[in-house]
Amino acid sequence: MITPEVQLLRWPAQQDLREEYRSLGVPRILVVEAGLGAPICDDIYEDWVRQPIPTHDLQARADALAERFRRNHLPQLDENGVLRLGEDSVMLSPLQAELLSMLVTRFGQVVPREALRFRLGQEEGSMTRNALDLHMMRIRQRISPLGLSVRTVWGRGYILDAGQDLE
Repeated sequence: MITPEVQLLRWPAQQDLREEYRSLGVPRILVVEAGLGAPICDDIYEDWVRQPIPTHDLQARADALAERFRRNHLPQLDENGVLRLGEDSVMLSPLQAELLSMLVTRFGQVVPREALRFRLGQEEGSMTRNALDLHMMRIRQRISPLGLSVRTVWGRGYILDAGQDLE
């Protein structure tokens, strides 16, 4: 099964759709009709194949494009406390990295406040509500150059996503 975020387009019949997807940053594979020249793919989210192509080869190319897309659109936190998004990165303190690891793992989803307090409570003894708020404020400042924000979901927890911080 082709990865859902990768679109297959007939080349050159769907040139207009190719341009639309390119402007939206949608990963795509151009399926070139036999006998036609190969398109120039100068976008990291585009690849091409010639018909006929074995299903496993097409799947491998789609998986590679999907992984490239995820690497460039989802934050990655390494074991050294470096948070990366695309080509940009910031260094985090060990405590910030520990907190942010839960948010990165659940990118775009709410992480309950109590889960974060429990995680840090293991590191610092007992994590108070105010201490967690202070850590989150510092994380917001640290990650803002990447275009990421941590939003408070009142009464529930925090969410890491792309976009402006609303607080």
